[in-house]
Amino acid sequence: MSTLTDRPLSRKNLAVTVATGYIPLIIATLIVFLPLAWMIISSLKNPGEIVTTTLKIFPEHASADNYVKAATKVPFVRFFANSVLVTVVAATIKCVLAVLTAYALVFIAFPFKRVIFILILVALMVPPQAAVLPNYVLIAQLGGLNTYWGIILPGLGTAFGTFLLRQHFLTLPASILEAAEMDGASHWRRLWQVVAPVSLPSIATVALVTIVTEWNDYLWPLIITTKQEFMTLPVGLTLLSNSDSSAQAWGVLMAGSVIVIVPILIVFAALQRYIVAGLTQGSVTG
Repeated sequence: MSTLTDRPLSRKNLAVTVATGYIPLIIATLIVFLPLAWMIISSLKNPGEIVTTTLKIFPEHASADNYVKAATKVPFVRFFANSVLVTVVAATIKCVLAVLTAYALVFIAFPFKRVIFILILVALMVPPQAAVLPNYVLIAQLGGLNTYWGIILPGLGTAFGTFLLRQHFLTLPASILEAAEMDGASHWRRLWQVVAPVSLPSIATVALVTIVTEWNDYLWPLIITTKQEFMTLPVGLTLLSNSDSSAQAWGVLMAGSVIVIVPILIVFAALQRYIVAGLTQGSVTG
């Protein structure tokens, strides 16, 4: 059966390719890219160029004054450090727990293993907002308000990471684990010297998704923190917005948004190939 790529190039085939391939791709790219580009450009404008009846795409004199004002109105350096700390600690613990749990569900026999996996699937389908109130009551009773561990602790379980790694571990050849077992390797050695190295793309996928989720988390840090020294960047952006609600503050708010979004976009863009490899690993068998 011939495919579109096997057919000779003609005006009809070219039109079909453009209409069904390039045009939707360009539209989707513009929908994602244009708001980000407009935000970055606006952060370099003065207030009169943002709030105006005459559209000005580029600033006449690009300036970083909005970034300076954003950093002085609220302690963005402290917010950035808090976000880095919370993201690194939470993402590391969540990834380690996901690897250990997925390995146990696949390679270790214990009672009620299937029930536990079903509970993980249920947790995957429950929106995290449903657990905000009970988590707040628990953390508040434990004295976790305005603490780093209070921000990190409730989200340490990752049903998505456990599910993804379990499905990948099921595709690993049994001969690899059997050979390691015959050599006398314990479960710990089998996990970190055999399973983890060959599953690196999937583990990297879980790590990247977890990093993005932790960095962008807004609702829980907003609820659990009232002191600026423990606030993260998304919460700090709200504080910046509340500090000045006039039309003159749009440039400063755009600069603050760039500070929040751009770092994680750079990390995601640099390492996104691992997500593609991790999500497709094991989906095609020879």
